[in-house]
Amino acid sequence: MATDKTAGTNTRSHSIEFLVSEFITRHLRSARSGRKRPEYAERILNQDVLPAWRGRDARTIGPDEVLALLDNIVDRGAPIMANRTAALLGQLFKFGIHRRIVESTPVQLLYPPGGKERPRERALSEAELKAFLTHVDEVHRREIRTVHVLRVLLLTGQRRGELALARWSDIDFQKATWAIPDAHAKAGRGHVVPLSAWAVEEFMALKHLAGDSAFVFPTSDGRQAADGRLITRSVARCTRAWKAHGVEVFTPHDLRRTCRTGLARLKVAPHLAERVLNHAQAKIAGTYDLHDYLEDKRDALEKWAAHLNLLQASN
Repeated sequence: MATDKTAGTNTRSHSIEFLVSEFITRHLRSARSGRKRPEYAERILNQDVLPAWRGRDARTIGPDEVLALLDNIVDRGAPIMANRTAALLGQLFKFGIHRRIVESTPVQLLYPPGGKERPRERALSEAELKAFLTHVDEVHRREIRTVHVLRVLLLTGQRRGELALARWSDIDFQKATWAIPDAHAKAGRGHVVPLSAWAVEEFMALKHLAGDSAFVFPTSDGRQAADGRLITRSVARCTRAWKAHGVEVFTPHDLRRTCRTGLARLKVAPHLAERVLNHAQAKIAGTYDLHDYLEDKRDALEKWAAHLNLLQASN
């Protein structure tokens, strides 16, 4: 077995494979990490990091090699992924220093490798929204589940990942509510989403499609929740069809922003519209105002559903 002649220790305890394995087991999968989807970080490590450095002593990896790895990700057309990978590498080697696997970090970046990320501001216009409602069944006719998922996202303004992880036990059809648990919500702060009659219909359609599965958006075997990115990919595959109907490129998250914009247009008070989307409140308000605003949120989403109904009926 190979040994490190300078340190007199087994090189296996300093290999990149060992570092990644320990990082995943002791940090990523630990409740202390606060990560809702550790498998996303694991996928980056297994698909981009390990293939590039497999068999290496992690102590010998230098800053130039980190830059080369990140440049390769940028060059394949994934600048945002390069930024995510850079942040993860920083955490990986920081963990390695803490665990005495490496002595220093080769991640010495002055700028994000994929460039500065600008926040998206895309919301569908009223004309696009009308076209979306009119043609969503036609555009996604081969993926009928996507039709109902997209309508739910538009009607509720919630996140793609929250819907993808939802269980039927979270949906109360009698009370017309969807309870998003802390574990599924951004920043670990769940809330209850009131459902309009239209949103209830969409969930009922998804229930029929899910069969006996416990999940709202299940895998083909129904045993677990499907990857929420399947929703995004489904929309991306139909970009050309959407453009033919006057709807420019959009993502499922843009439907959330469209809902927020629509609530503002309907004169819903800003603090209420923000609560519908479960955005963090100002520190003092978030600390002392513990009212759930359920009925106020219901009124806002009912008003939004009525507006969408009018748009759809105005053809």
